[in-house]
Amino acid sequence: MSDIHIERMKACGVIPVVSVPDAAAAVSLARALLDGGIDVIELTLRTEAGLAAIEAVARECPQMFVIAGTVVQPAQFAQVRDAGAKAVVSPGFSETLDDAAKAAGLPWLPGVATASEVMRAGERGRTALKFFPAEQAGGIAMIKALAGPFPKVVFCPTGGVNTANLGDYLSQKMVMCVGGTWLTPPAAVSAGDWAAIREEAAKARRRVDALRAA
Repeated sequence: MSDIHIERMKACGVIPVVSVPDAAAAVSLARALLDGGIDVIELTLRTEAGLAAIEAVARECPQMFVIAGTVVQPAQFAQVRDAGAKAVVSPGFSETLDDAAKAAGLPWLPGVATASEVMRAGERGRTALKFFPAEQAGGIAMIKALAGPFPKVVFCPTGGVNTANLGDYLSQKMVMCVGGTWLTPPAAVSAGDWAAIREEAAKARRRVDALRAA
């Protein structure tokens, strides 16, 4: 992943990880996030609407940096690229997926949870990584432990990150940003409660800005 993409994600601080029921909902949700000050979104391929959602948000919300999430098959890299995704996130790492990311010409944030996975990713030149599932894999203590032998690696912890531990993660120098689903609660998405999501995004924006100003 290039420095410019890392800086875009770092500047946002929190990356909403979103699964949507349809493309129209994705556009409304993206607009609510933008209104709240969050301009990066990870739209996952966990639902059948995932690819259409990426395409719709990329088209209707050009100021939003759209990341395709839960990309686990090589063919999906070209699909999400053609849909308009600017970067890709996967829950794990494999050399086959690394090849597919390079062939598609997309920045890729592969998931790791162990030192061996960090080493495998590093052999392919990957030093910006998703730490997943963060809390279940050891949380901040594990990130600190990995930072020792891998001082040039930066992480985006995802999985169990929320408003309660957001500050603890972002205070670590090896953490470039965090990802999570708490910004877009499924109940709010299902109900089309975009005002609630806008307010959640605004709270997260204020929290990140305050942490970084301290």
